[in-house]
This record gives sequence, structure tokens and C-alpha cells, in this order.
Amino acid sequence: MRIDVNEFFRQAAVRICGNLDVEKAMLDCLKYIKSHIPAQAMEMHIFIPEANVLKPVAAVAVDGYPYFRELIPVLPEGRETPASLWENMEDVLLINRPAEDRMVCETLRAMGREGQHDFSLLILRLELQGRRIGNLTLEAQGTNRFLPEHAELMRLLREPFAIAMANALKHQEVVRLKDLLADDNRFLRTEMRELAGVDIVGSDFGLREVMAQVRQVAPLESPVLLLGETGVGKEVLANAIHEFSPRRNGPLIKVNCGAIPESLIDSELFGHEKGAFTGAASRKRGRFERADGGTVFLDEIGELPPQVQVRLLHVFQRHEIERVGGGEPVPVDIRIVAATHRDLERLAAAGEFREDLWFRLNIFPVRIPPLRERKEDIPALVHHFMESKARELKMHERPVLPPGAMERLKSYSWPGNVRELENMVERAMIRSRDGVLVFDTPRLEGGAFAGDAGASGDGRFLPLDELNARHIRAALDLALGRVNGAGGAAELLGLHPNTLRKRMIRLGIPFGRKAPPVGAWTETPEAR
Repeated sequence: MRIDVNEFFRQAAVRICGNLDVEKAMLDCLKYIKSHIPAQAMEMHIFIPEANVLKPVAAVAVDGYPYFRELIPVLPEGRETPASLWENMEDVLLINRPAEDRMVCETLRAMGREGQHDFSLLILRLELQGRRIGNLTLEAQGTNRFLPEHAELMRLLREPFAIAMANALKHQEVVRLKDLLADDNRFLRTEMRELAGVDIVGSDFGLREVMAQVRQVAPLESPVLLLGETGVGKEVLANAIHEFSPRRNGPLIKVNCGAIPESLIDSELFGHEKGAFTGAASRKRGRFERADGGTVFLDEIGELPPQVQVRLLHVFQRHEIERVGGGEPVPVDIRIVAATHRDLERLAAAGEFREDLWFRLNIFPVRIPPLRERKEDIPALVHHFMESKARELKMHERPVLPPGAMERLKSYSWPGNVRELENMVERAMIRSRDGVLVFDTPRLEGGAFAGDAGASGDGRFLPLDELNARHIRAALDLALGRVNGAGGAAELLGLHPNTLRKRMIRLGIPFGRKAPPVGAWTETPEAR
């Protein structure tokens, strides 16, 4: 019966390209071509020149025919190297009597299959854009099974099979990298879980009640509101809630609501569609969408603009978002942990924060005490920061505390809380001499925290601008000169960074490149 080669090519090509899983595509194709070519197995191989072997990429069979997923050695022949034999192979090679082919017999011997000669092979060379990428082999039981017309039919399918093989190799590489990434992820999450149990300094003392609440609420799906002054460690507890929860294997996406410009916050949180606004060249997933299956930590939620509060309430109610410029809802499976240093109840009563959103957030509030209320944790915190900062600063030997230092640290009120203590330890580590920590006296000389808040050293009552300037300089000194970011002066003062910069310009306080050296902020202008 005469075969319509165009119809054969079309039907075979449709099956080869009809499935992203190369083995399913090969099996579908083999079932079709076996009605025209007596094939019972189909195998794809790629040549590995460093090892002189053919490595299997995929293999399928029908009728219960056995096939082998094993490396096939490519042996030299005379002066021909395996690589040259591979490169110079014919486009289609028929091996109908393997017992009479010396190279096939030696290869079978090397594979431990000596004497197994009752089969026929049709080997198709695969090339893409002039570069040889592998072989496709048809196998059938018995000798003299394949004819020249079979070889011509298979020659028609060289390019579709080459494309399928290239895609299969890329897919295998993606899977390999994905497995590596997943393995790294598992390792890092294990490390984080171990750290989560030991890195919350004070969990057995000043934070005992807080940690009891964290362990109580972590296994649930309820939203959590962390309340506390700036620098008390709200982010650390958000990490703990996530790691103690059933969502621990999902993402933890952190959002500093006060650090994102108001014009960008919708796009950052909810994502946008291509063309939603000028510069939106492609679709972008927002933070909520990226957190699917995990937890979103909304730090400083009291800074959210009103229109974003409305959209966040929608997320609470319907568990779905809409991208900017999109019309279709996108379901999200997330848990929300929020934090603030502001009095949201007062803001809600004053109309500055949505009351219905406040009720949604306030299901399980956790108040984190300031450091001045848990001074028993200061020694453990100091030693913890000394260890971590020694690693960060690449110190070979950890400095020691001078006599009386711990008592002075415990006698201070720590308005900047744990972050202020961390900054002071880091500054002392940088300035340490002869292995001994050099601590500033934990008292802001000339600043708003020392003595009478409104009085100068000579008893003169300070003008408000001068008092504000001293207060800002004191915060800058605590923040090591940083205006924004975690632990920055803006966060310590409870201001938006742009608001603080405007006040600094008005008061003549330099920042950026014009700023004085760290430690010089709280000196008087005359001393500088």
C-alpha cells in the first residue's frame, strides 16, 4: 500500500509536538508510525563527548517490548575517535543484522549484553540549525525488520524530533535547577526554623508572655496585630509566627508600608497588568500574589493611604485581589500579620484609619513590651549582638565588656529599644581598642532625653526649633547617620523619611554627603 508522505509527516509531527512531556509525545508518535514502520521501541540519546557515551534522554515502547535506559559506550574504530565517529555518522543508519556488525557486537559486549543479537535498529541523526544534538533510535524484535523506505519516512521527521529533543533537554535542565532551588530552599528554611527557636532573645524572660501568645496563635489562620514601639522586635516575632505555622513552607513576604511611595503602593501590593500605566511594559505580580500559600507581614500598617486600606479590606473579606489595570479577580491564599507603633484605635476614632479594617486586624493583638520594661533581657541581648556583629565585622576575637558596663546599660531607659541597643553595641565594636569594648555613656548629652527636656545646660529654656534640632540630631546619632530604612532616624522618630528630610532642611541639619561623621550629631554647633 502506497503511503501519502505528506499525511504521514503531518500526523507524526502533530503527535511529536502535541505534548510538553517528551515521553508521552514519543509514545503517541510510536503508536502511529508502527502502522507504517515495524517499530516496537523508540529511544532518544545525546552524545557526551567528555565520557564518550550516549546518554538516554527519553525512551518508550509498545507491545511489552523491553527497552533499556542505560549509557551506551561509543567505541573508537581504527584511527576514528568516538567524537569523529559520532559527527560523521550517516543521517539514517540501518542495522538489520547486528551479529554481523563488529562495532555493534563490541558495544553490546561493553554493555554486558553479549550474544543478544535478535533485533533490528533504525538510527536517525538529529540536527538543529546545522548542529548535531543527538540520535533517535527505533528498535524492533527480529532481524531484517527495517527497509530503505522506512529510512526515508523517518528522514522526514528529523526536524520535528530534533525540536522535541532540544525542548526535552531544556525542560530537564529547568527541572534540575528547580530541584536544586527547592533543595536550597528546604535547607534555608530548616536553618531559619532552627534560628527562630533560639534567636528570639528574651523568650524565657521578658518576652515569655509574648512567646506564649505567639505559640498560641501561630498554628491558626487568624490575622495577628503586633503592637509596640519602634525597635522592639516586631519583625522577629512575625518571623516566629510564620515559622511556627502550617504555612512555614510557603513564602513570607515583608512589606514596609511606610517606605513605599504612595504613587507606587497599589502596584507593589496588588501588581499590575501590562499597559496599566506609563512604564508598565509587562504584567507584574504584587506582594500579595507572591505570598500565595504563605504569610504577608505588613509592617507599619498605620501608614497605609486610605485607598489602599479599602483594597486591603477587600482582601480580608474575599481572599482575592485585582491587579492595577485588571478586571479579573485573582484568588490569594494568604495569612496577614500586621505591625504598628501607632495607636490604631485612636486613629480609627479620629477617622484617620478605617474602623472596619481596624476591627479585622484587632482579632488577636500582641503587645510587645519596650526594652525599659524588660531590662532583665539586656545582658542576653548584648552578648547576642556582640556575637553577630563580630561575624559581620569579621573580627577574629570577640571584644570583652569593661567592668561596670552592663550596669550602666541596664540603668538606661532605651527610648530606641532593642534597635538602639544593637546600634550602640555595633558602634562600640567598631571603636573597640585592645579587645575591650568602648561604650558611649548611654545618655544623650545635650539631647532631649537628658535632664530637663526643655532646658539648656545653663538653665535657659530652649526655643522649640532648637529643641527639635537636638532631638533629630540625637536620633541620627542613634541611627549611625541613616535617615531612612530599618533603624533609621525617621523610624526612630515615627516620621516618614521625606517629612524628616524637609524638617532637617528647615532646621539646617545636613544629611547625605554633607552629613558630619557618625557620633558628631549630638555635639553642639559651637563644639563642631
